[in-house]
Amino acid sequence: MTPLARTFVLALAALLAGCATVPAPPPEREVTVLVYNIRAGKDLAGGENLPRVAELVRGTGADLVLLQEVDRNTQRSGPADQPAVLARLTGYSVAFGRTIGFQGGDYGVAVLSRWPIRRDTLVPLLVTAPSGRTTENREQRGVLLAVVDAPGGPIAVLDTHLDHTGDDVWRLQEIATVLRVARTEPGMPVLIGGDLNARPESAVHEQLRGAGFRDAWEGCGEGDAMTFPASAPDRRIDYLYVDGATRCQSARVLASDASDHRPLVFRLRLR
Repeated sequence: MTPLARTFVLALAALLAGCATVPAPPPEREVTVLVYNIRAGKDLAGGENLPRVAELVRGTGADLVLLQEVDRNTQRSGPADQPAVLARLTGYSVAFGRTIGFQGGDYGVAVLSRWPIRRDTLVPLLVTAPSGRTTENREQRGVLLAVVDAPGGPIAVLDTHLDHTGDDVWRLQEIATVLRVARTEPGMPVLIGGDLNARPESAVHEQLRGAGFRDAWEGCGEGDAMTFPASAPDRRIDYLYVDGATRCQSARVLASDASDHRPLVFRLRLR
């Protein structure tokens, strides 16, 4: 072999070796997410809505479900352990976050998952009253963090239900805590969703966008995203936010009177 040929062979071998060490991009995976305020287990006529919620989960093929206004063993719900009932009806894993005690039981938010839930915790959304205001008689809110063992790697799901009163005084403090919790789960996709009780122009959404999260509906949603009231929706207060390389493929509001909110379903691609 001539010196020139030897040089060419060595250079080619080095190039091939270098190419072999370049890691392949992580595979994409599709995840379907349902966001739904279930009105403490009652439909618009006051009937039990848990079977209908379970039917929605199965019908949409949802992998992850973020539920708000969930009862566990309260007088008004039977008493019934609504998270356990929904887990049984769907065959999913469930995590429940108690935000307050109510009528002899618990009330809060829940996450259903097609896949095992590695760990979960409810973080209270503590607030400080500004001058001239008081926290007396204010309902305590929380965010449920559930880390799910999904195929392709874990996903951090944050499910919350923010304050419902007229201005952003409490909600701004609450969403700041939600974002602090979100930052505790680096290295995995993070989903933040629920009933935020905040219109799209609210400063609550400015905080979410400023922290690097994106409204999943934008660019992929079908229709106007109005979810409340279910009988004739005229406002948008239910959301899903995503981060990183997560992209929304499609999103829609489902017509249903199983609650006073309409459910949202998202099809995401995660990397």
